[in-house]
Amino acid sequence: MNATSSQHVIQVPGRLVPLAAMARLLEKLDRSSEPVDAAQYRHVVQRLQQLMADCAADGPADDSLHAVLEVFPAAAELYENLHYAHAGLCCAPLERSLQGEAAARDVIERARRR
Repeated sequence: MNATSSQHVIQVPGRLVPLAAMARLLEKLDRSSEPVDAAQYRHVVQRLQQLMADCAADGPADDSLHAVLEVFPAAAELYENLHYAHAGLCCAPLERSLQGEAAARDVIERARRR
């Protein structure tokens, strides 16, 4: 299967086709200018979570999964949130991660001073 966004086309191995399809749907819902039904959104996220869990059960994330996550930022954010305890901001660019960490430290320090 070819997974596409407005800028990318990638070859997706058969085992990741359902995950890529659901990631594409989540991206479409996230970018929709029309109101999205909350139950539908929740269902898509839950299904994508299950597909990611199934993928994780197969072993560590490989280049194919990372390619899918690179094309679909909403899925990458979900993946990152699911794995935050073990991997931190693994999908976010390093610069953005460092800025977020520095901002959090600043907020904590200001709160301590009060």
